[in-house]
Amino acid sequence: MGNFLAGKVVAVTGAGRGIGRAVALTAAAEGAKVVVNDYGVAIDGASPTSEVAEAVVKEIESAGGDAVAVADDIATMAGGQRVVDTALQAYGRIDGVVCVAGILRERMLFNMTEEEWDPVVATHLKGTFTVFRAASAVMRKQRAGTLIGFTSGNHQGSVSQANYSAAKGGIISLVRSAALGLHKYGVNANAVAPVARTRMSANVPMELAEIGEPEDVAALVVYLLSERARGVTGQVYTIAGPKIAVWAQPRELRSAYAEGAWTPERIAEFLPGSVGVDPMPMLERVVEMERAAAEGGRPNA
Repeated sequence: MGNFLAGKVVAVTGAGRGIGRAVALTAAAEGAKVVVNDYGVAIDGASPTSEVAEAVVKEIESAGGDAVAVADDIATMAGGQRVVDTALQAYGRIDGVVCVAGILRERMLFNMTEEEWDPVVATHLKGTFTVFRAASAVMRKQRAGTLIGFTSGNHQGSVSQANYSAAKGGIISLVRSAALGLHKYGVNANAVAPVARTRMSANVPMELAEIGEPEDVAALVVYLLSERARGVTGQVYTIAGPKIAVWAQPRELRSAYAEGAWTPERIAEFLPGSVGVDPMPMLERVVEMERAAAEGGRPNA
C-alpha cells in the first residue's frame, strides 16, 4: 500500500465495477478510507443489487484497507446526500468525491423515448450534481476538498447516444461551475474523460486506436485527489493507455463586427466570409464510419 492519499476520505460512485471499482481499490491502496457507492445495476440501469458495492468493500478490507458500502441510487437527492453522510458518520470528514456512475440506453434521436432519455441524464448528470452538492457543503466548511466528475469524448456529440452525450457535456459545465464557485473555499473540481476497457466501451461500434485499462484512469484520479494537484481545477483530462491529454477551455474562435442592424440577408452575406464555421471532427469521423460500413469494413477511431 502507498500513501498518496494517506489520511483522506474518498467516496466513489459506480464503484462496483470497471473504472469505479479500480478507482476505489487504488484510492484504498494509496491510504484513503473509501465509501463505495454502487446501485448495482446492469448497463441499462435495471436490476439493482447491493451485493456489488459490498463485494468491493470486502476486496479493500482483505487487502488491509478501510471501506464502507452505500447501495443508494445517486440519481436522487437523498441518495447523493447519503453517500456523503455515510463518509461523515464512518470517518468524520469527506476529502474527495469521484462520480463515475452511469448507464446507457442507446437510440437514434428521432426514435428516443422519454424513458430512454430521463434515466441516463438522471444517473450521469443529476447523479453528479447530488453528490457534488452534498460534498461541497461540507468541503466549503472544511475549506478543502476535491470534486471529480466523469465525462466522455462523446460530449462532442454521438450518433446514437444523444442522452449520454448531453449528460456528459453537462457534467463538464457543472465541473467548471464548481471550480469557479468553490475556488475561494480551497475546493478543486475537475473532470476525467477516460478511454478504457469496460462494460460500456465494449459496445463502441469502432476499433479504438487508443485505449487503456481502468487502472490507468484510477492513477489519474488518485493524482487529482492528492495534495500534489492542489492548484489544478476546472480542467478536463483524457487518459487512454499511454496517452494523457487536456481539453481546451471554451472560448470564442472568431468574431467580426458590422455597422447597423442585423437582418437575415445581411447575416447571409456577412457571416460565411467574416466568421465562418469551425470544422467538426466528430462529423468527419461519422462520415468515415458510414463509408467504411458501406464497404463492409469497421473503421478505426
